[in-house]
Amino acid sequence: MKNMKKLLCVALGAALSVSLLASCSGGSSSTPAPETTTPAETTPAETTPAETGAADLSSALIEDGKLIMSTNAQFPPYELVADGEGFNGTGFEGIDIEIAYALAEKLGLELVIDDMEFDSALLAVQNNAADMMLAGLSYSTDRDEVMDFSDSYATGVQVVIVKEGSDVTMDNLGDYMIGTQRGTTGYIYASDTPENGGYGEDHVIAYDNGATAVQELINDTIDAVIIDQAPAEEYVAANADAGLTILPGAWVEEQYCLTVDDGNTVLLDALNTALNELIDDGTVQAIIDKYITAK
Repeated sequence: MKNMKKLLCVALGAALSVSLLASCSGGSSSTPAPETTTPAETTPAETTPAETGAADLSSALIEDGKLIMSTNAQFPPYELVADGEGFNGTGFEGIDIEIAYALAEKLGLELVIDDMEFDSALLAVQNNAADMMLAGLSYSTDRDEVMDFSDSYATGVQVVIVKEGSDVTMDNLGDYMIGTQRGTTGYIYASDTPENGGYGEDHVIAYDNGATAVQELINDTIDAVIIDQAPAEEYVAANADAGLTILPGAWVEEQYCLTVDDGNTVLLDALNTALNELIDDGTVQAIIDKYITAK
């Protein structure tokens, strides 16, 4: 099967997205285990609200004065549970965590982080349990029907992890069993019918998080894992004795965005204004460079 080259974006995607560099820093000694955490609350430092964010946001927020973010903190280096206090006492760290914190500061709000399964994080925004979601989230037309996406803040690349010496290639991937994280675009694309560029549901298994999918690859339950490049490199490095490798080339390229509930234009406009200010002044790129460095 031909290598998929889907490029997804929203308004200003190409102009405003910040390209992610190829490799990640860090990595633990083993595949991270799923953890259950309680929402973390932080008090932002004094800040000047973004121009359009200075307007009263109380009607657009679940709780006045707070910006509640849903996420799935099993996706390094974008979001992960910290060993200690985490970034500014949030209990979490990662690219999305720091961007969310900076957005909250811009808007003069207190950031509250709620960690849950990826599917649940998507539903939290739709069910008025979270104001926004950041979780290495990429734009898709299906999601756009029930949620509103921000401008892009980064370009993500999905890759394929296999075992060293495997016969799996980009061209024959559909002949093997593939693991993905449930609810991700990797799962959506891969499980689609061959007529639509996918491999069919019979060839794809969805797991609650990327760490579990990688562990099942190590256990020989599946033959490959489709996941974003940055966490893929983290997982390969964290399991050096398992003989994992990443196939050459990109499986999919797409734009990372945050999302709010469908129709919440007041909050979306304020977040977009703050986000673009953070892009323009170099804050977003500095955060990305902190976690992802050039080879």
